[in-house]
Amino acid sequence: MTEPLDVAGLQRRLAEFAAARNWQPYHTPKNLAAALSVEASELVEIFQWLTPEESARVMADADTAARVTDEVADVLAYLLQLCEVLGIDALAALDAKIDRNERRFPAP
Repeated sequence: MTEPLDVAGLQRRLAEFAAARNWQPYHTPKNLAAALSVEASELVEIFQWLTPEESARVMADADTAARVTDEVADVLAYLLQLCEVLGIDALAALDAKIDRNERRFPAP
């Protein structure tokens, strides 16, 4: 049976993957932020010329769904690696940001 997925475990796997290939010297905050931007742009490219209705159905096509899923994974991988390098707890950062947004934008 596979172990449940968690952020720390995924970050550990990403770090081990990079270490096995001696990629750590390239995983600077600047490089990881740039790679994150590139991968996010590749995700945006999939949706670029779709209508809102077409974009809502993007996962209905198997090939496009696979591309979207891969790009989402790439974005998340670089974000988690960036958080690891900078010492940011991604889940705590998101939780705090939601708290700030709830205060900033109260529900009517």
